[in-house]
Amino acid sequence: MKQFDVFSWCPPGWPEPHPAIIVSDSSRAANKPLVEVVMCASKQAGRKAESHEIILDTVDGFDRPTLCKCDLIYAVPREELKNHRGQVSPKRRGHLIRTIIAAHEWGSVLTAS
Repeated sequence: MKQFDVFSWCPPGWPEPHPAIIVSDSSRAANKPLVEVVMCASKQAGRKAESHEIILDTVDGFDRPTLCKCDLIYAVPREELKNHRGQVSPKRRGHLIRTIIAAHEWGSVLTAS
């Protein structure tokens, strides 16, 4: 497993698996029993992304344009991640990380230091 890989994961209580993007650092993604992911919708995006979301598509391992929610990070046992779907394209990785930072309001902490 690597940072920015896309897998399917079914969170507890959800009826079906959804795409999940690994956002853990490289060492955790490769070696640790828990990895961090952000979740994406299982259906095609039918609206524009809100400020805490991005839309990824077939270039990133998705079947269609898909909303990914960057305002919640899950810790997932790596063995629960199934069906490697692809990887977020290098071109969109920066956008994903910037959206995660903005969604958590960490940017103001970085500029205050």
